Amino acid sequence: MFRNKSLSRWGFILASLIVISLILWNTYVFFTQLKANERAKMEIWAAAYQELQQKSTTDDPTVGELVLSVIQSNTSTPMILYTLKEKTYTERNIDSLEVNTLEKKQELIKRYSSEYTPIEIRNDNELLSTIYYGNSPIINKLKYYPAFLILIIFLFILAIYLFYKTSKSAEQNRLWAGMAKETAHQIGTPLSSLVGWTEILKSENVNPEYVAEMEKDISRLETITDRFSKIGSVPKLERCDLVAETKATFYYLQKRTSKLIDFQLNIPEESIYIEMNPQLFSWTIENLVKNGIDAMKGKGKITISIEKNSKFAFIRISDTGKGLTKSEFRRIFTPGYTTKKRGWGLGLSLAKRIIEEYHNGKIRVSKSIPNQGTTMEIALKTTD
Repeated sequence: MFRNKSLSRWGFILASLIVISLILWNTYVFFTQLKANERAKMEIWAAAYQELQQKSTTDDPTVGELVLSVIQSNTSTPMILYTLKEKTYTERNIDSLEVNTLEKKQELIKRYSSEYTPIEIRNDNELLSTIYYGNSPIINKLKYYPAFLILIIFLFILAIYLFYKTSKSAEQNRLWAGMAKETAHQIGTPLSSLVGWTEILKSENVNPEYVAEMEKDISRLETITDRFSKIGSVPKLERCDLVAETKATFYYLQKRTSKLIDFQLNIPEESIYIEMNPQLFSWTIENLVKNGIDAMKGKGKITISIEKNSKFAFIRISDTGKGLTKSEFRRIFTPGYTTKKRGWGLGLSLAKRIIEEYHNGKIRVSKSIPNQGTTMEIALKTTD
């Protein structure tokens, strides 16, 4: 079934290209024919003008009227007649502003010469005049028709692509939201059981430190469940201290990560307030830190820093891992894209959605050097 859909799509594209090619070819043929007709018309006009100049029709007024009729019939083709003996220019069907100076006339003659070969009027091999002429208005309009046609086709294809991409993105979002909510539901059952077991352990006089650590992890699982349940719905934002929230996430990760990871925290002492959802923000920091740890293969240095300017706060997470190539800077945020052997490629795409869609911020690869490390940057607007 998938193969049939793929073949149908390529068949549609091929048919579209064939139709476009036929339209462009017929337009070119029509354009060429019009130019040939224009040339023939001007050659007749030149012959009539030459006949008039030679005054060979004076004895036959009927022929003279015919010659004048041919000359007067040109009401559309722009032309400049240059008479060699008098060194004069005569214009027809041209706006006077276009030929009000000698320089403009010469520029127009140059342009007309590129469109058509000038027609020379001779008498006994003596050059009398030269006719320079250009495209009539209808030919000029037709000349740009293929460009407009291609533009319309391009916009049509772009509209189809954007519609397809939006539909696909909406379908993926629904799928992820459904998976996230189902995950939250599945975690909820054993979590309730763990809460009950901690109460039993308390009654059995188990070392309180053990129980306290279990309760921390249970609280963490409740936070994770809450995060997953928020996917697919608009989270509630509240004014929070960015420094305090980042510090809390940092210390939680530091305590539960291998001692082979050197954690460093560079943050200001004063508070920085932003509108955020603490659970989702913490989830984003965790994703970026865990990606950095994976890139370092479990050994290296993670640095979290915060800087602020007049409008934005910048959170940067740096690692000393394998780094990224330039081509991967944008691709890593694409759903399903991953550089790891294991993983679904959803962590960074979710982080992007949390920061950019829910918090109206920006997330990007600030810097990355292969085999030296990567720095990810989050920019959030402050409320100070």
